[in-house]
Amino acid sequence: QVQLVESGGRLVQAGGSLRLSCAASGHTFTPYHMGWFRQAPGKEREFVAAISWSGSSTYYADSVKGRFTISRDNAKNTVYLYMNSLKPEDTAVYSCTATPKSRVGLMWHEYDYWGQGTQVTVSS
Repeated sequence: QVQLVESGGRLVQAGGSLRLSCAASGHTFTPYHMGWFRQAPGKEREFVAAISWSGSSTYYADSVKGRFTISRDNAKNTVYLYMNSLKPEDTAVYSCTATPKSRVGLMWHEYDYWGQGTQVTVSS
């Protein structure tokens, strides 16, 4: 079992920046691929970014490519999502996910563990 706790979400103006953090506990962090998904009111959950267990491979949704950066610090059991040039359409609950599977997933059903989420609101 892995427990995930997100933090860093808040209200920010369009064009601003945020750093989300996801702290993992309960099991060895290193073998887990990690991801971020988001869900806005009335919309389906969507993939944002993912990172391999070693940090050597990263993946991004087209909507955030060039603006968001995912990274991890395995010594701190933490994964980060750096969000720049934020837009009102980035407003959503952002959730951290983890999976011990062999490949990095881009779909929500490929992940086994989920945090509670953190709210990001971007005002225009």
